[in-house]
Amino acid sequence: MNTQKSYDLVADEYVRRIFDELRHKPLDRLLLDRFAASVREKGPACDMGCGPGQVARYLHEQGVKVCGVDLSPAMVERASGLTPGVKFRQGDMMALDVQDASWAGITAFYSLIHIPRSDLARALGELRRILRPGGLLLLSFHIGDETVHLDEWWGQKVCVDFYTFRSPEMAGWLSLAGFEIEEIIEREPYADVEHQSRRSYIFARRPNC
Repeated sequence: MNTQKSYDLVADEYVRRIFDELRHKPLDRLLLDRFAASVREKGPACDMGCGPGQVARYLHEQGVKVCGVDLSPAMVERASGLTPGVKFRQGDMMALDVQDASWAGITAFYSLIHIPRSDLARALGELRRILRPGGLLLLSFHIGDETVHLDEWWGQKVCVDFYTFRSPEMAGWLSLAGFEIEEIIEREPYADVEHQSRRSYIFARRPNC
């Protein structure tokens, strides 16, 4: 069993628990508004690792031409049903079937948390490749140094690893991949809304040249 199969198994419960969570996360909405304002007039954007599509749906409501990509076919199916105005499809962020410089922006909310450090440079290199020159990346992740392995998740037998990172470390990986860091924001977890870990958000941009 792998990450894709694990998310397939928990897709329905994930939708129930996660899909409406942005209503309770004012900072996340503020950062997504900033992202939307930056890319809205510049071209299409992608919600990478979209899950059931709550981020893509929010950006769509802000007037962004957005698509969603996720490793899990079950998540893509749920996302397509929940937000029919957005195109969702299955894809692997390690090797995307997308032409170079296709998108003006990419959000990656908790998408890199399943990428081991040995593969992180490759994943970020793919994101840079498909961004247009000057394109904006907004990513988020749990702050820490540990790896959490799950054999059981919401009553389902799974096999999935969650990696945590420190903000300076992730900024270093982004710089090595050719991104320019614009801003790093950290916050405490929202009580009774989400897993109780500190969160980091990084705005990074592919240089124009």
